[in-house]
Amino acid sequence: MKQESKWIRAEIDIATRIWGDVGETKLDELRGLIQRNGISIALGDVCSVENRWYVTHAGLLRLAHRKRCAGIKTNIDKHASDPLVSRWVFKAVVYTSPNSVGFVGYGDADPSNTSSLVRGAEMRVAETRAVNRALRKAYGIGLCSVEELGSFSGPQKPIAAAPHSNGHNGSGRSSNGQPKLRDQLCLLIRQHHLDPTLVKAYAADFCGTQTIKDASRDLVESFIAHISNSAKEDLDGLICKLNSYSRPAEVSQ
Repeated sequence: MKQESKWIRAEIDIATRIWGDVGETKLDELRGLIQRNGISIALGDVCSVENRWYVTHAGLLRLAHRKRCAGIKTNIDKHASDPLVSRWVFKAVVYTSPNSVGFVGYGDADPSNTSSLVRGAEMRVAETRAVNRALRKAYGIGLCSVEELGSFSGPQKPIAAAPHSNGHNGSGRSSNGQPKLRDQLCLLIRQHHLDPTLVKAYAADFCGTQTIKDASRDLVESFIAHISNSAKEDLDGLICKLNSYSRPAEVSQ
């Protein structure tokens, strides 16, 4: 319990650094999500819009992975969809186990309820919304997902970034308002008492680059998710893997 409390405090500290003073009531809501579902602010599982918490699609997928989701099936509702006006309706079914009857969620999207930034991608937005609703039902997440909000249903406008910044600006957040990838990785290192040098070496090998700075944002995000899952499921195995990147001590002649 002591270690869990440190983890929760670290996540709450990140939330207050990102969103400032949101009030104890809102922080208590976050603590509950973190404790019950392993939600991580550092990994971008939650965001705040107009002082309301919203779960993200990435966060729901990570939750499904942790819960060992057996599968997700999606289908277009042809009767409710109308391609001529870019209106799409999807049905998603989440199977929490091989014997699960499935949890159903519907998602719709058209130009009237999506951001202009995703114009032409309404079909993909509708599928994402359907999957999010089904996942929220399956795992008891009471928060609405941010992708279900009309003005937040797609990628934000890109912000010019310095070379090797992996899409970050100088505000302490990434261009989509989430914590920097560097901060996410640093939190995992502190949280699980990992060796930063070995983590960087592992990251470069995982991403197939000379250094982690040379890796694309997608690769770094994949590595962070991998490290997070490995630390929770088999910390000893992760440490053993990291130790394999230690340089052998030089033998004096």
